[in-house]
Amino acid sequence: MNALHRCPDQTDGPAWGAWIKLSSVESTEIMAQAGFDFCVVDLEHTLMDLSAVLTHLAVGQALGMRMLVRIPDLTPSLIQRLLDAGADGIVAPHVDNAEIAARFVQYTRFPPRGARGSGGTSRAGGWGRTPRPDYLARTGLAIGQIESVAAVADVESIARVDGLGALMLGPADLSLDAAGHADPAMFSSTVRAAARAAGLLVGTAVGASALPRVHDEQYDFIVCGNDVTTLATGASQLIETVRDLMSRAAIIEHEEHLT
Repeated sequence: MNALHRCPDQTDGPAWGAWIKLSSVESTEIMAQAGFDFCVVDLEHTLMDLSAVLTHLAVGQALGMRMLVRIPDLTPSLIQRLLDAGADGIVAPHVDNAEIAARFVQYTRFPPRGARGSGGTSRAGGWGRTPRPDYLARTGLAIGQIESVAAVADVESIARVDGLGALMLGPADLSLDAAGHADPAMFSSTVRAAARAAGLLVGTAVGASALPRVHDEQYDFIVCGNDVTTLATGASQLIETVRDLMSRAAIIEHEEHLT
């Protein structure tokens, strides 16, 4: 079963997700009401603080979504705090080789498999009421982003890192790193094949124009939008419609005046 699906019995097609880039919790509530399976709170490309992250996690999970957080870098203390805050998983950017993947996984796991500290009085530990074995078993989904040519070249080794739960193709940074000289479809098939061979989930993040293509590529999860672009696009389309209506009304009024 796909761990990112909104409903436990949902098995058809990919899980659909959205980036959350605004601190306002209304973003997460709107995505949940729209029917998204999961959201990824983005700390890599925003200035969001951790109190806002916690609110997003709590509201999104209460509304039935899986809630992930993308970190800006591999800072062990941040990963630990986010998992203790109850994140269902962590997305690590620029996992360029197996060594980076192994360090990432280590920061998400408790000893002896990792280096994460115990904080059972946190939200993830039910504020101290969750039995310790249950708290220690909740490690969250470790998702490594593959977004460089070097990462694609080492993706089979990355996928075999014990404890990694998913690979996520990052086409935007990957296209920059490849400088437009490589076939994106080749990258996609290589990453998907490595994930399948290792028994991992595999996903990607794309804009609306690429949705038909990536849907046919049978990813397990797809991040297909974000709150800020949805708002910006909707606002632009609305004012464009208003101005078009006003322009038409002015033309009609002018023609009536001439007659």
